[in-house]
Amino acid sequence: MSPAEMKTSLASYGFSGTLAPSITKLRFLESLYLQHNNLHGPLPDYLGDMTHLQNLNLGHNNFVGAIPTSWTGLVHLKHLDLSSNSLSGAIPDGLASTPFFNFTGNSRLFCGEHLGQRCASHTYSQVATRKVELKVVITVSCALLLLLALFAVSACHIRRLRKLEEDVFVDVAGEDDRKNSLGQLKRFSWRELQLATDNFSQSNIIGHGGFGKVYKGILPDNTKVAVKRLKDYHNPGGEAAFQREVQLISVAVHRNLLRLIGFCTTSSERILVYPFMRNRSVAYHLRELTPGEAGLDWATRKRVAFGVARGLEYLHEHCSPKILHRDLKAANILLDDDFEAVLGDFGLAKLVDAKLTHVTTQVRGTMGHIAPEYLSTGKTSDKTDVFGYGVTLLELVTGQRAIDLSRLEDEEDVLLLDHIKKLNREKRLDDIIDRKLKSYDTEEVEIFIKVALLCTQGSPEDRPTMEQVVHMLKGIGLEDRWTAWESLEEVKNQEVAQVLNRFSWVDESTQEALHLSKAR
Repeated sequence: MSPAEMKTSLASYGFSGTLAPSITKLRFLESLYLQHNNLHGPLPDYLGDMTHLQNLNLGHNNFVGAIPTSWTGLVHLKHLDLSSNSLSGAIPDGLASTPFFNFTGNSRLFCGEHLGQRCASHTYSQVATRKVELKVVITVSCALLLLLALFAVSACHIRRLRKLEEDVFVDVAGEDDRKNSLGQLKRFSWRELQLATDNFSQSNIIGHGGFGKVYKGILPDNTKVAVKRLKDYHNPGGEAAFQREVQLISVAVHRNLLRLIGFCTTSSERILVYPFMRNRSVAYHLRELTPGEAGLDWATRKRVAFGVARGLEYLHEHCSPKILHRDLKAANILLDDDFEAVLGDFGLAKLVDAKLTHVTTQVRGTMGHIAPEYLSTGKTSDKTDVFGYGVTLLELVTGQRAIDLSRLEDEEDVLLLDHIKKLNREKRLDDIIDRKLKSYDTEEVEIFIKVALLCTQGSPEDRPTMEQVVHMLKGIGLEDRWTAWESLEEVKNQEVAQVLNRFSWVDESTQEALHLSKAR
């Protein structure tokens, strides 16, 4: 891809996580649009090394902390949008010379030393800066008079709110009260979990995903737990509906499913408590190891693949109503003390009846793992999870992320699925397998790749069930399905080739568009 084409728009794609350093491999990137996602963490210093950037939009995410001073090295930057995050501190002086910028919706961020105003309600640009300074002086003078008049009322109101908050967080009695149990689950008080997590300290955060933050906690008996504090929880049924969902999750008991041990509710909080898994997630062992730590060998990866498949089969076939996961990925697969796969985060999405599919207005999941029909219509089924399992299999084989922007430097296939299809067509098995694997069974790897591609077919009706997947991982019933898949792919690729030849006279940009729309 030539430097002139380095423009990436991935707005509203449902991305979660942090920006990886690999993005800096896109040395000639001029425009990066990642607004309206679920990215979090501090703004990375290394973006300041992408000196060709002219347009950068990271608005409407969950970034925190200060804007790095290294970004002042972005001398070609024309448009910067960091609105609606949780940024704090002062804006580096060099960025104030950007022709167009938007820092609104960051209540703890100050728009430059000279303005001395929080970036809560205004969009600033270089042209308007002086006018804004004058307006600030006038507005602040008037506002001070009003604030003085309202001070007494506000102080009284704040005292009432504080009293209300104290009332809110003492709505559960002690652990000896029998009413605090729901079946085999323990109902924790807010105070118990507050003490266990050191008041939900940032230093105790061990995970951050689409459903909320996860904290490490230690109970009075020294039991270590993982405390998941759900965010954006809205249920018209209130606490009763939440308890029904919790009870359904608690009866899903399988060796490859993370066991729920308790919960906590207040008028504004919904919290789930799980056992603490000290071996972390599969994603950590594939991509986040520190120097000197050993990665997952092939035998462990194979065991993980079978364990997750059996766990999903149990959720789909043996739970009534069936439970859908809707966000299956390596980061949601934990490892127990024996390095057996334990699937977490199941049941946090809405449960569905076995005879119905579920339609939601909010797509939950991680881009690259989301099935196309779910992304386009919001409609989910057990085949949505099958798609996610297929992508997870590819993660296990390759060690790579489901989406890697750094691949844009050499090809157009940002999605791992598209990348593997391309390598598979070219019979480049050695380029598919994780280079950190010192030994592996070639035949087993080929089986995993075939199963993954069958699970990720575009039409949900063409995908196997998880029961069939478990059999295919053993080689049972695989070859007939694979032969049919190869024939269908060959027909699709021939049709695309004919279209490209028919329009060989069109300009390069149109050919590029046709090429990008070919069968994946």
